[in-house]
Amino acid sequence: MAKLKLGAIADDKPVKVTHELPAKVHRDLVAYAELLALESGQPAGDPVKLIAPMLARFMATDRTFARARRQSHVSGGKG
Repeated sequence: MAKLKLGAIADDKPVKVTHELPAKVHRDLVAYAELLALESGQPAGDPVKLIAPMLARFMATDRTFARARRQSHVSGGKG
């Protein structure tokens, strides 16, 4: 099996965000959580908890975002 882009989900103090997802995206999150559980050998967690690490990974690997952030000194503070 190919290595998933996300690893284990670390516990961190959350910030509450409410957002509706399309049903297909939710089904994909459930499937991803199941595959992550198989890969890690741990029980499948709440698929909603995948959203934050997925967004973080997306932003961390977006070169244009990183370049613009460095050039404009956009805040990257925590919380």
